[in-house]
Amino acid sequence: MIPAKFDYVRPTSVEEAVTALRDGGEDAKILAGGQSLLPVLRLRMAAPSVVIDLGGIPELRRISEDGDRIAIGAMAAHHDVMRDDLVRTHVSLLGQATETVADPQVRHRGTLGGALAHADPAGDLGAAALALDAEFVILGAEGTRLVPASEFFTDYFTTAIGEGEILTQVRFPKYTGWKTHYEKFNRTAQAWSMVAIAVALKVDGGTISEARVGLTNMGATPIRATGVEQALVGQTAGKDVAKAAAEHVTEGTHAPSDADAAADYREHLAKVLTGRAVLTAVG
Repeated sequence: MIPAKFDYVRPTSVEEAVTALRDGGEDAKILAGGQSLLPVLRLRMAAPSVVIDLGGIPELRRISEDGDRIAIGAMAAHHDVMRDDLVRTHVSLLGQATETVADPQVRHRGTLGGALAHADPAGDLGAAALALDAEFVILGAEGTRLVPASEFFTDYFTTAIGEGEILTQVRFPKYTGWKTHYEKFNRTAQAWSMVAIAVALKVDGGTISEARVGLTNMGATPIRATGVEQALVGQTAGKDVAKAAAEHVTEGTHAPSDADAAADYREHLAKVLTGRAVLTAVG
């Protein structure tokens, strides 16, 4: 399988990348890690006139501490994200979700920004970003704008990134000391999530004072399980509390039916996995 002919551009700055994207027109494509784009090109499901490779922009790979946030460049590889000390200390849920992405080869090539911009509802990082109130930094010809995670994912494989814009950075508030866990269920190792649950809990003296829960593959976009969060806050974490809170997990969801699972089976899985994720997070 050979892609259709296209021009190739490898800019060395984000400004050059935005210019190349503008000059490339509507059918220009951005290449991040290439784990999603390259198969599509080889199958000729897309035939862009130009492919703009962001791999030559070092600043997009940087992971840094910025005040009360951890700033991660869109081109940071999954492998680097999951092993970074700042991520482990302050955004452990993101690291745990990243560890479940595909296999080591994909994690070395795939990128945080590429996965989030691709916005596959079965992708593992969207639920973590939503649960953690991430902020997306998007650059275009008109300048930079910030988009909260609650507004970033808009539909199947669709985000708030507009024509001529590039995702440059994802910023996460610090959740230092929070108890977190990402519980994933898939048919085979290294496969997409059939359902997954992202949980972050702040526990004070044995009582859950804050809770954040995100759902993977329970709708067209990642979903925030606010019913579960409300049921957990003020409670002492235990099996009965986790089970009761999990009963709220399907509220506001639209679980798909496909070759992997029917909607009602996904709803059952979501309840089981939510209870398990809460108990695992609190130890």
